[in-house]
Amino acid sequence: MEIESNFGNLVEVEMGKEIYEGILLPSPDSGTFLLKLENGYNIGFNKKEVLKIKVIKKINEKTKEFSPPFSKDKKNVAMIITGGTIAARLNPEKGGVDWLTTPSTLFRFYPELFEKVNIKKIEVPFMKASEDMDYKDWQKIAKVSSQLLNDPEIEGVVITHGTDFLHYTSSALSFFLRNLNKPVVLTYSQRSVDRGSSDANLNLVCSAFAATSDIAQVMLVGHATTNDDFCFAMPGTKVRKMHSSKRDAFKIVNSLPIAKVFPEKIEKLSEYNLRNKNKVILDSKFEEKVALVKVYPGQNPNILDYYYKEGYKGIVLELSGLGHAPTERARMGWTKKLTEVQKKGLIVCAAPQTIYGRLDPLVYSNGRELLETGIIYLEDMLAETAYVKLGWVLGHKEWSTSRDKVADKMLENFAGEINKRLVD
Repeated sequence: MEIESNFGNLVEVEMGKEIYEGILLPSPDSGTFLLKLENGYNIGFNKKEVLKIKVIKKINEKTKEFSPPFSKDKKNVAMIITGGTIAARLNPEKGGVDWLTTPSTLFRFYPELFEKVNIKKIEVPFMKASEDMDYKDWQKIAKVSSQLLNDPEIEGVVITHGTDFLHYTSSALSFFLRNLNKPVVLTYSQRSVDRGSSDANLNLVCSAFAATSDIAQVMLVGHATTNDDFCFAMPGTKVRKMHSSKRDAFKIVNSLPIAKVFPEKIEKLSEYNLRNKNKVILDSKFEEKVALVKVYPGQNPNILDYYYKEGYKGIVLELSGLGHAPTERARMGWTKKLTEVQKKGLIVCAAPQTIYGRLDPLVYSNGRELLETGIIYLEDMLAETAYVKLGWVLGHKEWSTSRDKVADKMLENFAGEINKRLVD
């Protein structure tokens, strides 16, 4: 059969007793071709050794432009598309995935979405992988979100996003969007839509449903298990990506899910803020000169001098255990250097690198020694959330004038980032 004309299609390749199924891809060597398997890996074949290639599904055909349907009986939701795997599909010429270039192209792959809601408004502020974003991109998303949330025709907002640094964005929106009145739902997929195991469709359908609920919070909505049964609505400041490829990669840390979200119903699991008639206030000030540093055995504390000399205003240290770093008894003790840089005005906060649990520097003498240097211990706050919050707090001139004011704001519970009642 003609191989070249079927690049991009789903095929079966017969090799004697073995049959392989996947997306047909070109190879740099004209005598071979590649097959992208369902698990995402590529394998190569010598054309002369192949007995038969059968087309199972034509994927690379040109398709008509998709126009989202509209019904007066359905609620109106807005979408913000920012990139990530959920907005990507296989490019057979590259053997990898590319962005879906227009909203209509994306929607053509998710027809079930329109059985639930009307997509009243669509915004595409940029198309980026999440690792390419920074605080300016968080500010763009927050600005667009605030405008949509204050539109009386819109019930809620769904934001499609890459997975790797999604929890930074969800934390930022949790602080940037004050006086929240409606659901803000961030969703994602671990596997692109052209893969049979894609998690995109359930995540998106559940997210659209959650956006019409009475949950007025920033939340992630995605697979609760590896099965296609239901999603969790997860609080934006208490969630973290915990697996590189599993469909239920995001886990809630030191808290509970807000709800179980099925395509047809929502089951409440914990308390949440209710939908209201507030006017959302955009508060996206941010100090760029903040850092997140993991402390490890034998680490030279002079790394703090680098940040001070470079003009950094604050650092979040990921400390071990209940909140420890090497002290004066260690060959590379941190106590003296921490005291020195904080006296110069550098704000130093602590978050647990254990991920789960709460810091308590009073249990051991080492912790007490570090506490006396002036470190602000952030209880059970996730390190990534602490980094975002510190940038946000220091971005407010009225809060950043003293260490005590910063400490007060860092320990004020703005968006559920601190849980006084830990969940095992």
